[in-house]
Amino acid sequence: MDRLRSPGGCPWDAAQTHESLTRYLLEEAYEVIEAIETGDIALLREELGDLLLQVLFHARITRELPDDEAFGIDEVAADLVDKLIRRHPHVFAETEAGSTADLNEAWERQKVVEKGRTSAVDGVPLNQPALALTAKLVARAARADLDVAVSEPADEIGPRLLAVVRDAVAAGVDPEAALRKTARLYRDTIRSAESTG
Repeated sequence: MDRLRSPGGCPWDAAQTHESLTRYLLEEAYEVIEAIETGDIALLREELGDLLLQVLFHARITRELPDDEAFGIDEVAADLVDKLIRRHPHVFAETEAGSTADLNEAWERQKVVEKGRTSAVDGVPLNQPALALTAKLVARAARADLDVAVSEPADEIGPRLLAVVRDAVAAGVDPEAALRKTARLYRDTIRSAESTG
């Protein structure tokens, strides 16, 4: 990355910014998910490399900031190690692990404290796909024991979709993954219908 970003390196790489790379970061994450869902281990290895490239690229760009803001991949990795140790006291300290549900709840409580969150929905990224966003909001509301309804819906489809997402979350089903699986089957059915014409 240093060579690609340097004078005499790659003009395209040197011109990139955090903003210009955003779409590639998202695309690579979706390609990793597709490799996982299709069970293609060789493709997963390749796509994880492409996703790692995005992390390295963003960390390299950030090294170019003023000294008081700059950081690189070493700082990113060190922060991650610190977080993993802090959030796994049952591994790195003398505490009981409990069940996986207990561990997940402890992780979530630690995030609330560390980030100073005051709402159940703080930290939910609004730019994610609508189905995944809704599922996350429903799960956060449920964790906070909140049963809220949308006031004055703009249409009748939105509330119906929300009800389906609530059902999925209550059943422990990831609605985004479930719909993606069904969409893939639908695509294959379309192709089959086209070929039999």
